[in-house]
Amino acid sequence: MMIRRHGSRPTIALWMLVAIADVALLVAAAGTLAVLLAVVATVLLGSGVAGVWMLQRRAEPRQESALRRRA
Repeated sequence: MMIRRHGSRPTIALWMLVAIADVALLVAAAGTLAVLLAVVATVLLGSGVAGVWMLQRRAEPRQESALRRRA
C-alpha cells in the first residue's frame, strides 16, 4: 500500500483554488461593495492593532541581564 504525503504542492494548489472559489461566491452573494468595505475595514483594524503593539514594545524599557554584569 502506498502512503500519500500530506502538504504536497498539488494539494495546496487545490485548496487555494477552493479558497478563491469561496471568495468569488461570497462576493457574488454579498455584493462587491460590501466585501470591499469589509476587507478595507479588516486591513485598517489589523494595521492599527499592529501599530499599537509595535509602539508598546518600543516604549518598554530594556532589562539588562544580571549575568552580563560580572566583573
